[in-house]
Amino acid sequence: MAYLQPVRGTHDLLPDDLRAQRFVQDTAAAIALRYGFEEMTPPVFEFTDVFQRTLGDTSDIVTKEMYTFDDRGGDSITLRPEFTAGIARAFMSNGLQQSVPVKFFARGPVFRYERPQKGRLRQFHQVDVEILGVPGPQADIEVIAVGAHLLLELGVADDVTLEINTLGDTESRQTYRETLVEYLTAHKSKLSEDSLKRLEKNPLRIFDSKNEGDREVMAEAPLLQEYLNDHSRTFFDDVLQGLADVGVETNINPQLVRGLDYYSHTAFEFVTTTLGSQGAVLAGGRYDGLMEQMGGRAMPGIGWAAGVERLAMMVGDAAPTKRPVAIVPVGAPAAREAMKIAQTLREDGYHVDLGYSGNMGKRMKRADKVNAIASVILGDDELAKNVATVRDMLSGEQAEVPLSDLREHLAKYR
Repeated sequence: MAYLQPVRGTHDLLPDDLRAQRFVQDTAAAIALRYGFEEMTPPVFEFTDVFQRTLGDTSDIVTKEMYTFDDRGGDSITLRPEFTAGIARAFMSNGLQQSVPVKFFARGPVFRYERPQKGRLRQFHQVDVEILGVPGPQADIEVIAVGAHLLLELGVADDVTLEINTLGDTESRQTYRETLVEYLTAHKSKLSEDSLKRLEKNPLRIFDSKNEGDREVMAEAPLLQEYLNDHSRTFFDDVLQGLADVGVETNINPQLVRGLDYYSHTAFEFVTTTLGSQGAVLAGGRYDGLMEQMGGRAMPGIGWAAGVERLAMMVGDAAPTKRPVAIVPVGAPAAREAMKIAQTLREDGYHVDLGYSGNMGKRMKRADKVNAIASVILGDDELAKNVATVRDMLSGEQAEVPLSDLREHLAKYR
Protein backbone atom coordinates (compact mmCIF):
# COMPACT_ATOMS: atom_id res chain seq x y z
CA MET A 1 0.00 0.00 0.00
CA ALA A 2 2.00 2.93 -1.34
CA TYR A 3 -0.07 5.51 0.51
CA LEU A 4 1.29 4.20 3.82
CA GLN A 5 4.74 5.48 2.82
CA PRO A 6 5.70 9.17 2.80
CA VAL A 7 5.72 10.80 -0.63
CA ARG A 8 9.13 10.66 -2.33
CA GLY A 9 11.25 13.59 -1.24
CA THR A 10 9.50 13.94 2.12
CA HIS A 11 10.12 12.22 5.42
CA ASP A 12 8.67 12.00 8.89
CA LEU A 13 10.44 14.15 11.44
CA LEU A 14 10.80 11.77 14.35
CA PRO A 15 12.01 13.06 17.73
CA ASP A 16 15.79 12.76 17.15
CA ASP A 17 15.62 14.49 13.74
CA LEU A 18 13.25 17.13 15.02
CA ARG A 19 15.42 17.81 18.05
CA ALA A 20 18.40 18.68 15.85
CA GLN A 21 16.29 20.77 13.48
CA ARG A 22 14.62 22.65 16.32
CA PHE A 23 18.05 23.38 17.77
CA VAL A 24 19.11 24.92 14.44
CA GLN A 25 15.92 26.95 14.07
CA ASP A 26 15.78 28.14 17.67
CA THR A 27 19.46 29.07 17.65
CA ALA A 28 18.96 31.03 14.42
CA ALA A 29 15.96 32.84 15.92
CA ALA A 30 17.89 33.71 19.09
CA ILE A 31 20.92 35.01 17.16
CA ALA A 32 18.72 37.05 14.80
CA LEU A 33 16.96 38.60 17.81
CA ARG A 34 20.31 39.75 19.22
CA TYR A 35 20.89 41.66 15.98
CA GLY A 36 17.48 43.32 16.10
CA PHE A 37 15.59 41.11 13.63
CA GLU A 38 11.90 40.50 14.27
CA GLU A 39 10.30 37.17 13.42
CA MET A 40 7.52 36.98 10.83
CA THR A 41 6.28 34.43 8.35
CA PRO A 42 4.59 34.82 4.96
CA PRO A 43 1.97 32.25 3.84
CA VAL A 44 3.05 28.79 2.71
CA PHE A 45 1.51 29.50 -0.70
CA GLU A 46 1.26 32.61 -2.84
CA PHE A 47 -0.08 33.61 -6.24
CA THR A 48 2.29 32.06 -8.77
CA ASP A 49 3.26 35.48 -10.16
CA VAL A 50 5.01 36.33 -6.88
CA PHE A 51 7.66 33.71 -7.65
CA GLN A 52 7.52 33.78 -11.44
CA ARG A 53 8.25 37.53 -11.51
CA THR A 54 11.09 37.29 -9.04
CA LEU A 55 12.83 34.02 -9.87
CA GLY A 56 12.76 34.45 -13.65
CA ASP A 57 11.14 32.41 -16.41
CA THR A 58 14.35 30.54 -17.18
CA SER A 59 15.41 29.62 -13.64
CA ASP A 60 15.39 25.93 -12.73
CA ILE A 61 13.09 26.67 -9.80
CA VAL A 62 10.39 28.14 -12.05
CA THR A 63 10.77 25.80 -15.03
CA LYS A 64 11.31 22.52 -13.18
CA GLU A 65 10.85 22.70 -9.43
CA MET A 66 7.84 24.78 -8.35
CA TYR A 67 4.75 23.06 -6.98
CA THR A 68 2.12 25.02 -8.93
CA PHE A 69 -1.60 24.28 -9.23
CA ASP A 70 -4.92 25.96 -9.94
CA ASP A 71 -7.09 26.26 -6.85
CA ARG A 72 -10.86 25.87 -6.88
CA GLY A 73 -11.29 29.54 -7.68
CA GLY A 74 -9.14 29.20 -10.80
CA ASP A 75 -6.15 31.11 -9.42
CA SER A 76 -2.65 29.79 -10.09
CA ILE A 77 -1.08 29.07 -6.70
CA THR A 78 2.47 28.00 -5.83
CA LEU A 79 3.84 26.49 -2.64
CA ARG A 80 6.71 28.71 -1.60
CA PRO A 81 10.07 27.54 -2.99
CA GLU A 82 11.92 30.22 -0.98
CA PHE A 83 11.22 33.07 1.46
CA THR A 84 12.54 36.28 -0.07
CA ALA A 85 9.77 36.83 -2.64
CA GLY A 86 7.02 36.26 -0.07
CA ILE A 87 8.68 38.60 2.43
CA ALA A 88 9.05 41.27 -0.25
CA ARG A 89 5.38 40.87 -1.18
CA ALA A 90 4.40 41.11 2.51
CA PHE A 91 6.53 44.26 2.86
CA MET A 92 4.59 45.93 0.03
CA SER A 93 1.16 44.51 0.92
CA ASN A 94 1.38 45.79 4.48
CA GLY A 95 2.62 49.26 3.59
CA LEU A 96 5.93 48.95 5.42
CA GLN A 97 7.77 51.31 3.07
CA GLN A 98 7.40 54.08 5.66
CA SER A 99 8.92 51.92 8.40
CA VAL A 100 12.32 51.21 6.89
CA PRO A 101 14.75 49.89 7.78
CA VAL A 102 12.87 46.63 8.34
CA LYS A 103 14.73 43.58 9.64
CA PHE A 104 12.92 40.24 9.38
CA PHE A 105 13.69 36.68 10.43
CA ALA A 106 11.58 33.80 9.10
CA ARG A 107 11.59 30.02 9.30
CA GLY A 108 9.49 27.17 8.03
CA PRO A 109 8.94 24.64 5.24
CA VAL A 110 9.64 25.29 1.57
CA PHE A 111 8.86 23.08 -1.42
CA ARG A 112 10.78 22.21 -4.58
CA TYR A 113 10.27 19.32 -6.96
CA GLU A 114 13.88 18.23 -7.39
CA ARG A 115 15.75 14.96 -7.25
CA PRO A 116 16.03 14.01 -3.58
CA GLN A 117 19.61 13.69 -2.36
CA LYS A 118 21.60 13.97 0.82
CA GLY A 119 20.26 16.89 2.79
CA ARG A 120 17.91 18.01 0.00
CA LEU A 121 14.24 17.05 0.03
CA ARG A 122 11.11 18.16 -1.80
CA GLN A 123 9.68 19.48 1.46
CA PHE A 124 12.52 20.95 3.46
CA HIS A 125 13.00 23.82 5.89
CA GLN A 126 14.85 27.11 5.83
CA VAL A 127 15.79 29.90 8.19
CA ASP A 128 15.93 33.31 6.53
CA VAL A 129 16.99 36.87 7.37
CA GLU A 130 16.30 40.01 5.34
CA ILE A 131 17.11 43.71 5.75
CA LEU A 132 14.95 46.03 3.65
CA GLY A 133 15.55 49.74 3.12
CA VAL A 134 19.30 50.08 3.72
CA PRO A 135 21.30 50.97 0.57
CA GLY A 136 24.74 51.05 2.16
CA PRO A 137 27.27 48.28 2.90
CA GLN A 138 26.43 48.31 6.63
CA ALA A 139 23.47 46.03 5.89
CA ASP A 140 25.63 43.62 3.89
CA ILE A 141 28.14 43.41 6.73
CA GLU A 142 25.49 42.83 9.36
CA VAL A 143 23.56 40.20 7.40
CA ILE A 144 26.72 38.19 6.74
CA ALA A 145 27.83 38.61 10.37
CA VAL A 146 24.52 37.11 11.53
CA GLY A 147 25.15 34.06 9.33
CA ALA A 148 28.72 33.67 10.59
CA HIS A 149 27.55 34.04 14.19
CA LEU A 150 24.87 31.38 13.68
CA LEU A 151 27.39 28.89 12.30
CA LEU A 152 29.72 29.64 15.21
CA GLU A 153 26.94 29.12 17.75
CA LEU A 154 25.97 25.82 16.12
CA GLY A 155 29.56 24.64 16.45
CA VAL A 156 30.15 24.18 12.71
CA ALA A 157 32.10 27.36 11.88
CA ASP A 158 35.37 25.45 11.44
CA ASP A 159 33.75 23.32 8.72
CA VAL A 160 32.60 26.19 6.49
CA THR A 161 34.21 28.83 4.30
CA LEU A 162 32.63 32.15 3.34
CA GLU A 163 32.85 32.70 -0.41
CA ILE A 164 31.96 36.22 -1.53
CA ASN A 165 31.87 38.27 -4.71
CA THR A 166 30.49 41.53 -6.03
CA LEU A 167 27.98 41.80 -8.86
CA GLY A 168 28.53 45.55 -9.11
CA ASP A 169 25.83 48.12 -9.76
CA THR A 170 23.52 48.24 -12.78
CA GLU A 171 26.00 50.17 -14.90
CA SER A 172 28.84 47.71 -14.20
CA ARG A 173 26.68 44.67 -14.85
CA GLN A 174 25.36 46.05 -18.14
CA THR A 175 28.89 46.67 -19.42
CA TYR A 176 29.96 43.21 -18.32
CA ARG A 177 26.87 41.51 -19.69
CA GLU A 178 27.55 42.83 -23.18
CA THR A 179 31.09 41.46 -23.05
CA LEU A 180 29.95 38.11 -21.62
CA VAL A 181 27.23 37.65 -24.27
CA GLU A 182 29.76 38.41 -26.99
CA TYR A 183 32.13 35.79 -25.57
CA LEU A 184 29.39 33.16 -25.13
CA THR A 185 27.97 33.76 -28.60
CA ALA A 186 31.35 32.85 -30.04
CA HIS A 187 31.18 29.54 -28.13
CA LYS A 188 27.48 28.70 -28.67
CA SER A 189 28.29 25.34 -30.25
CA LYS A 190 29.79 24.14 -26.96
CA LEU A 191 26.91 25.25 -24.72
CA SER A 192 24.17 22.97 -23.39
CA GLU A 193 20.53 23.43 -24.37
CA ASP A 194 19.71 24.99 -21.00
CA SER A 195 22.58 27.45 -21.27
CA LEU A 196 21.53 28.46 -24.79
CA LYS A 197 18.13 29.40 -23.35
CA ARG A 198 19.82 31.45 -20.62
CA LEU A 199 22.15 33.21 -23.02
CA GLU A 200 19.60 35.86 -23.96
CA LYS A 201 17.83 36.46 -20.63
CA ASN A 202 20.34 35.78 -17.85
CA PRO A 203 23.75 34.72 -19.14
CA LEU A 204 25.35 35.02 -15.70
CA ARG A 205 23.40 31.93 -14.65
CA ILE A 206 25.53 29.85 -16.99
CA PHE A 207 28.25 30.12 -14.31
CA ASP A 208 25.99 27.86 -12.18
CA SER A 209 25.74 25.14 -14.82
CA LYS A 210 26.83 21.62 -13.84
CA ASN A 211 27.28 20.62 -17.50
CA GLU A 212 30.92 19.80 -18.23
CA GLY A 213 30.88 21.54 -21.61
CA ASP A 214 29.43 24.68 -20.05
CA ARG A 215 32.03 24.56 -17.27
CA GLU A 216 34.87 24.41 -19.79
CA VAL A 217 33.48 27.45 -21.62
CA MET A 218 32.93 29.43 -18.41
CA ALA A 219 36.41 28.65 -17.10
CA GLU A 220 37.79 31.00 -19.75
CA ALA A 221 34.96 33.56 -19.62
CA PRO A 222 35.68 37.20 -18.75
CA LEU A 223 34.98 38.03 -15.09
CA LEU A 224 32.75 40.78 -13.75
CA GLN A 225 35.53 42.07 -11.49
CA GLU A 226 37.28 43.48 -14.56
CA TYR A 227 34.30 45.71 -15.42
CA LEU A 228 33.46 47.32 -12.07
CA ASN A 229 33.13 51.07 -11.88
CA ASP A 230 34.56 53.08 -8.97
CA HIS A 231 31.34 53.04 -6.96
CA SER A 232 31.06 49.26 -7.16
CA ARG A 233 34.70 48.74 -6.21
CA THR A 234 34.40 51.07 -3.22
CA PHE A 235 31.18 49.38 -2.07
CA PHE A 236 32.80 45.93 -2.17
CA ASP A 237 35.95 47.16 -0.45
CA ASP A 238 33.80 48.60 2.36
CA VAL A 239 32.00 45.28 2.78
CA LEU A 240 35.26 43.34 2.93
CA GLN A 241 36.79 45.80 5.40
CA GLY A 242 33.66 45.74 7.58
CA LEU A 243 33.67 41.94 7.70
CA ALA A 244 37.35 41.95 8.63
CA ASP A 245 36.59 44.45 11.40
CA VAL A 246 34.05 42.06 12.98
CA GLY A 247 36.29 39.02 12.57
CA VAL A 248 34.61 37.32 9.60
CA GLU A 249 37.11 35.76 7.22
CA THR A 250 36.32 35.91 3.50
CA ASN A 251 37.39 34.09 0.35
CA ILE A 252 36.72 36.03 -2.87
CA ASN A 253 35.23 33.79 -5.57
CA PRO A 254 35.05 35.70 -8.89
CA GLN A 255 32.71 33.09 -10.40
CA LEU A 256 30.10 33.35 -7.65
CA VAL A 257 27.21 35.17 -9.35
CA ARG A 258 23.45 35.65 -9.33
CA GLY A 259 21.81 35.54 -12.75
CA LEU A 260 18.81 37.81 -12.22
CA ASP A 261 18.97 41.51 -12.99
CA TYR A 262 17.62 42.69 -9.64
CA TYR A 263 20.67 41.35 -7.80
CA SER A 264 23.53 43.80 -7.24
CA HIS A 265 26.75 44.22 -5.30
CA THR A 266 27.29 41.53 -2.66
CA ALA A 267 26.72 37.82 -3.32
CA PHE A 268 27.94 35.23 -0.81
CA GLU A 269 27.77 31.59 0.26
CA PHE A 270 28.98 29.69 3.29
CA VAL A 271 30.14 26.37 1.84
CA THR A 272 31.29 23.07 3.32
CA THR A 273 32.90 19.87 2.11
CA THR A 274 31.43 17.77 4.90
CA LEU A 275 28.13 17.05 3.13
CA GLY A 276 29.36 15.91 -0.28
CA SER A 277 29.20 17.78 -3.57
CA GLN A 278 26.31 20.11 -2.66
CA GLY A 279 28.43 22.56 -0.71
CA ALA A 280 26.35 25.63 0.19
CA VAL A 281 24.67 25.60 3.61
CA LEU A 282 23.83 29.33 3.80
CA ALA A 283 23.65 31.69 0.83
CA GLY A 284 22.39 35.14 -0.03
CA GLY A 285 22.97 38.49 -1.66
CA ARG A 286 21.80 42.03 -2.28
CA TYR A 287 18.65 42.46 -4.41
CA ASP A 288 18.09 46.20 -4.81
CA GLY A 289 15.91 45.79 -7.92
CA LEU A 290 13.50 43.16 -6.58
CA MET A 291 10.67 45.44 -5.43
CA GLU A 292 10.55 47.25 -8.76
CA GLN A 293 10.43 43.95 -10.61
CA MET A 294 7.42 42.97 -8.49
CA GLY A 295 5.63 46.21 -9.38
CA GLY A 296 6.50 48.30 -6.33
CA ARG A 297 8.78 51.26 -5.90
CA ALA A 298 12.55 50.90 -5.62
CA MET A 299 13.68 49.54 -2.26
CA PRO A 300 17.12 48.12 -1.42
CA GLY A 301 17.32 44.76 0.25
CA ILE A 302 19.75 42.04 1.25
CA GLY A 303 19.34 38.69 2.95
CA TRP A 304 20.21 35.01 3.13
CA ALA A 305 18.58 31.63 3.59
CA ALA A 306 20.00 28.47 5.13
CA GLY A 307 18.83 24.87 4.80
CA VAL A 308 17.82 23.56 8.22
CA GLU A 309 18.22 19.89 7.28
CA ARG A 310 21.75 20.43 6.02
CA LEU A 311 22.78 22.37 9.11
CA ALA A 312 21.16 19.74 11.34
CA MET A 313 23.23 17.06 9.59
CA MET A 314 26.38 19.05 10.38
CA VAL A 315 25.33 19.55 14.01
CA GLY A 316 24.51 15.83 14.39
CA ASP A 317 24.34 14.56 17.96
CA ALA A 318 25.68 17.83 19.34
CA ALA A 319 22.13 19.21 19.59
CA PRO A 320 21.42 19.54 23.34
CA THR A 321 18.68 17.45 24.91
CA LYS A 322 16.63 18.15 28.00
CA ARG A 323 17.22 15.39 30.54
CA PRO A 324 14.06 14.77 32.56
CA VAL A 325 13.51 13.92 36.18
CA ALA A 326 11.96 10.43 36.35
CA ILE A 327 9.26 9.72 38.92
CA VAL A 328 9.35 6.05 39.95
CA PRO A 329 6.32 4.99 42.04
CA VAL A 330 5.98 1.48 43.48
CA GLY A 331 2.40 0.47 44.28
CA ALA A 332 -1.02 2.07 43.79
CA PRO A 333 -0.86 4.61 46.68
CA ALA A 334 2.55 5.77 45.46
CA ALA A 335 1.24 6.07 41.89
CA ARG A 336 -1.40 8.58 43.03
CA GLU A 337 1.16 10.62 44.96
CA ALA A 338 3.58 10.43 42.01
CA MET A 339 0.99 11.96 39.70
CA LYS A 340 0.57 14.92 42.07
CA ILE A 341 4.33 15.38 42.44
CA ALA A 342 4.86 15.19 38.67
CA GLN A 343 2.21 17.83 38.05
CA THR A 344 3.70 20.17 40.65
CA LEU A 345 7.20 19.79 39.24
CA ARG A 346 6.00 20.33 35.65
CA GLU A 347 4.18 23.49 36.64
CA ASP A 348 7.41 24.61 38.29
CA GLY A 349 9.30 24.21 35.00
CA TYR A 350 10.84 20.75 35.34
CA HIS A 351 10.91 18.16 32.56
CA VAL A 352 9.33 15.10 34.13
CA ASP A 353 8.93 11.52 32.91
CA LEU A 354 6.28 9.41 34.64
CA GLY A 355 5.87 5.85 33.39
CA TYR A 356 2.40 4.33 33.27
CA SER A 357 3.06 0.84 34.62
CA GLY A 358 5.66 -1.71 35.67
CA ASN A 359 7.59 -2.74 38.76
CA MET A 360 10.51 -0.75 40.08
CA GLY A 361 13.03 -2.59 37.93
CA LYS A 362 11.15 -1.82 34.71
CA ARG A 363 10.59 1.78 35.72
CA MET A 364 14.28 2.29 36.49
CA LYS A 365 15.14 0.83 33.06
CA ARG A 366 12.78 3.40 31.58
CA ALA A 367 14.54 6.14 33.55
CA ASP A 368 17.79 5.03 31.92
CA LYS A 369 16.18 4.87 28.48
CA VAL A 370 14.88 8.46 28.66
CA ASN A 371 18.32 9.56 29.94
CA ALA A 372 16.91 10.90 33.19
CA ILE A 373 19.22 13.12 35.19
CA ALA A 374 17.61 12.10 38.49
CA SER A 375 14.92 9.70 39.67
CA VAL A 376 12.40 10.26 42.45
CA ILE A 377 11.49 6.92 44.00
CA LEU A 378 8.24 6.54 45.94
CA GLY A 379 7.24 3.34 47.74
CA ASP A 380 5.27 2.39 50.84
CA ASP A 381 8.24 3.11 53.11
CA GLU A 382 8.73 6.58 51.61
CA LEU A 383 5.03 7.41 51.86
CA ALA A 384 4.95 6.33 55.52
CA LYS A 385 7.78 8.79 56.26
CA ASN A 386 6.45 11.48 53.88
CA VAL A 387 9.72 11.46 51.93
CA ALA A 388 11.03 10.45 48.50
CA THR A 389 14.30 8.74 47.64
CA VAL A 390 16.12 10.91 45.10
CA ARG A 391 18.83 9.16 43.09
CA ASP A 392 21.39 11.10 41.05
CA MET A 393 21.57 9.13 37.79
CA LEU A 394 25.09 10.38 37.05
CA SER A 395 26.80 9.53 40.34
CA GLY A 396 24.40 6.89 41.65
CA GLU A 397 24.21 8.68 44.99
CA GLN A 398 20.80 8.85 46.64
CA ALA A 399 19.20 10.51 49.62
CA GLU A 400 15.87 10.65 51.39
CA VAL A 401 14.27 14.04 50.88
CA PRO A 402 11.11 15.31 52.65
CA LEU A 403 8.35 15.83 50.07
CA SER A 404 8.04 19.43 51.25
CA ASP A 405 11.70 20.02 50.29
CA LEU A 406 11.60 18.11 47.01
CA ARG A 407 11.41 21.08 44.64
CA GLU A 408 14.29 22.83 46.41
CA HIS A 409 16.41 19.66 46.36
CA LEU A 410 15.78 19.13 42.62
CA ALA A 411 16.62 22.73 41.69
CA LYS A 412 20.15 21.73 40.61
CA TYR A 413 18.62 19.41 37.98
CA ARG A 414 16.32 22.02 36.45
